[in-house]
Amino acid sequence: MASPRTLRQRAAVVRERLAAQYPGDARELCALRHRNPFELLVATILSAQCTDERVNMVTPALFAAAPDPAHLAAMDRDALEDLVRSTGFFRAKSQNLQAMAAAVVERFAGEVPDAMEDLVTLPGVGRKTANVVRSVAFDEPGLPVDTHVGRISRRLGLTANGDPVKVEQDLDGLVPPDERGVFSLRLILHGRAVCTARAPKCPACVLADACPSASIGSPVPPKKPAKPRDATGQAAGGRRGASGS
Repeated sequence: MASPRTLRQRAAVVRERLAAQYPGDARELCALRHRNPFELLVATILSAQCTDERVNMVTPALFAAAPDPAHLAAMDRDALEDLVRSTGFFRAKSQNLQAMAAAVVERFAGEVPDAMEDLVTLPGVGRKTANVVRSVAFDEPGLPVDTHVGRISRRLGLTANGDPVKVEQDLDGLVPPDERGVFSLRLILHGRAVCTARAPKCPACVLADACPSASIGSPVPPKKPAKPRDATGQAAGGRRGASGS
C-alpha cells in the first residue's frame, strides 16, 4: 500500500498492524505476572533495570511472604532484601517497596489508588509505573514510555522528543485513550522482537513501508581494509607518536 501521508494516518496504520501482530488486551500482553493491582505495582517497581523474566522468578516467594501492603510494610527488611536481591539495586527497591506499602496503608486504606495524581505520590512510583498500573490493572488510560516505546516512536516519526513525558504527550494525541496501554505494550513487544536498538530487522517488519526510518535496517557496509603494517607494527606511511616510540 502507499505510505501514509499524514502523521495521524501513519499512527493509525501502526496501531492497526501492531494489533494484528500482537493480539490481546493489556492484561494479556503484560509480561509481569500478577493477580491484583498491588502485585502489579510491586512487580513494576522491581522491574526497573531488570528483566520481566527475573521479576517473575522473584515475586511468587515475595507475594507468599507479603500478600498485601500491610504485610509488606511490616516485613523484616533483611528478609525482603534477600528475596529481591537478584533484581538488582535491592536495597533501594526494598526501601521503596516498604515505603510505598506503608503509604498505601496509611493514606489509601490498604488499596492501591487508580488516579495518576495519587499513584505518583507513592515512593518509587513515577509516571511510567503509574501508567502501567492504570492501564493494565484498572483498564484506565495510561501510556507507559520505556526505552522501547521512545525509540520506536521516534523511528516511526510519531514524536521527535527524547523526554519520556513529552513522548507520552505526543502519543496521547495520536492514540485513543482506551488503546494507550495496549499500544505501549505492543511497541515494547515489537522493540524486543523486531525493532531492536542496534540491529532492527526492517525486512521482517510489518511497519516497514510506513516507517520513515526503515532504511536503518539495511546491511552495514563492509569495513575498509586495514592498511599494511611494517615490521614495527606501524601502518605504512604512518607517523610515530610525539615521543618517537
